[in-house]
Amino acid sequence: MEPRTPGTWAGPRWDRELAALKLLYDWAVGQKIMPSSPVTTHKVRGRDGESLEVADLAPTDAKHADVKWLTPRACRLWRDVGLGGMLPSGLEDDSFRGRNDGRDVAGADLMYSSGLRRREAGTILLAELPAVGTSNYYSSRVGHDVAKRAGRTFYVSHSALQSIHAYRIGLRDQAVRRAQSRGLYEAIPDRLVVREITRRGVVRWTTVDGRRGEASFDTLAIAQRLRLFLQGENGLEPAMLWLTETGMPLAYKSWTKIFERASDRCERLGLSVYAGPHMLRHSMALRMLVSLNNALDRRYGLTPAERRHFAEVYGIVWSMVKDMLGHKNEQVTKDIYLEPVRGLQLESLLNDEENPINTITLAELAKKTGLILDVA
Repeated sequence: MEPRTPGTWAGPRWDRELAALKLLYDWAVGQKIMPSSPVTTHKVRGRDGESLEVADLAPTDAKHADVKWLTPRACRLWRDVGLGGMLPSGLEDDSFRGRNDGRDVAGADLMYSSGLRRREAGTILLAELPAVGTSNYYSSRVGHDVAKRAGRTFYVSHSALQSIHAYRIGLRDQAVRRAQSRGLYEAIPDRLVVREITRRGVVRWTTVDGRRGEASFDTLAIAQRLRLFLQGENGLEPAMLWLTETGMPLAYKSWTKIFERASDRCERLGLSVYAGPHMLRHSMALRMLVSLNNALDRRYGLTPAERRHFAEVYGIVWSMVKDMLGHKNEQVTKDIYLEPVRGLQLESLLNDEENPINTITLAELAKKTGLILDVA
């Protein structure tokens, strides 16, 4: 757990204690033991437009347990039907008119595999993608200026990188060639043409008027990323991974609307699955916690009884997932975001996509907690 100033509480813990105090004082007021509650509140607007009462002293870093998760099979169904244009039966939908299905599926695969936030995944550069080899997972870094708090290492699966590669050589390449044929990139007056990317992650560029500049991946702002272009054999192309149909960089906020349309399509086809960037992120965290605990079981040969004697070992798992998600405080990860798995025997393997044990375990969690979306 991260060190904190002596005498201070993490946001989630203070949030719980404050809620308990409010209940106590509200009861006391109702019993006319005291005239009013010292826990003062104010009204705020919730995500769905509802009016919520929030304590004035509520912590700003608390995360509330309204988070939803997806099992791997529910996520696959949502992705294939909502984004990929398939029917619930598994057949292709001839009436599907999506023109960016390859991009959208690859984006969902990246977020679900890595746990990257919408902004982090949506502004990633081609040069920030790890090279595909023979591993199950590959590491890279999120730049400081696009991360919520600080740059960090992230991990992405082999299958997600394959999905991204298919998008790059397919839809993305087609969009780039169309834009090049129209001279679209050459007409951008504030473009930054990359001259070099050093081994230390420093990007060096030249402006239209010949001025030179540089910045590290960590310090590249979103506005700069949108203006970065690579010089290839056929001309300029954006340095960012995700592009629109016109070949221009896709605004990262567009992913919310893309996923909303996918969820709407699933609903129209009679499916009760839905997802957004945050749901994919938290689903990855749940899946990774299950997998890491199982991996430690196998590595140390622990039985369920022995696990209780090695609780400190499993503290490492919470720390790992906290770091992967970029959370400020481990309590957020441990007490709120991964609530469904508290106190449960965890069984899974790291590569859960093809692992029936993982599917069964998460399906059982979904049934037991009611907090996880699953499909039969």
